[in-house]
Amino acid sequence: MPIIECKNISMSYDGVTVFDSLSFSVESGDYLCIVGENGSGKSTLMKGLLGLKPLKSGEIIYSDGLKRNEIGYLPQQTGAQKDFPASVYEVVLSGRLNKRGFAPFYSRADKKAALDNMERLGIMKLKNRCYRELSGGQQQRVLLARALCATSKLLILDEPVTGLDPLAASEMYDIIKKLNKENGITVIMVSHDIVAAVDKADYILHLSNKELFFGSTADYTHSEIGSRFLYHNCHCEGCERHSKHHHDVSHIKHYTGEQN
Repeated sequence: MPIIECKNISMSYDGVTVFDSLSFSVESGDYLCIVGENGSGKSTLMKGLLGLKPLKSGEIIYSDGLKRNEIGYLPQQTGAQKDFPASVYEVVLSGRLNKRGFAPFYSRADKKAALDNMERLGIMKLKNRCYRELSGGQQQRVLLARALCATSKLLILDEPVTGLDPLAASEMYDIIKKLNKENGITVIMVSHDIVAAVDKADYILHLSNKELFFGSTADYTHSEIGSRFLYHNCHCEGCERHSKHHHDVSHIKHYTGEQN
């Protein structure tokens, strides 16, 4: 049974429809990347899945006992959020707010969850550091630990490596992959990094004003929309030296693990 199923959903931004009659489902344990051009509705869809933005039409069904307040969410950071004057521990612990309900204080279980997730992401040594003094990669680990405090089932990540240097971005991708494969946490991630999306994800949802794709990563790399998008967004030596036909027929095998 899908953990989330979208049935013919339509959403708008500033009064303009960004996608119409979109249907797809995510099974428990899947790793789905949502890609597409700017303005195609990726972040709008994230807000719809979280219940932060209403649908124009259609239905989103949550299964496997999942509730909206049990979804871990890592949004894109604003400048003000990066300068938040709180300790790392306080930021991570705030991920338990939805579970605290009307209780006036955090419980022992809340505090244990915060410490466990800090340990899991290798940031325990940063516990008492001020969040705004951290590097971009460290801040993203803190926010991911915060998101994990809200869930053991589903993470929704909106551009989690934006602004990170290549090493920090690679480490973040590895952490997310480990959470998915070793801990069984379902991942839905918006990404502009199409090469990393194809390398890491099991499934791709490509939003576009003209076309739509939803399916396995292997099928995406062999589809017309997938090969074209990869060609325009990949800057490896092979793509620079060869024609689009080379990318479609030969270089694309790099992404699927096929042999020449």
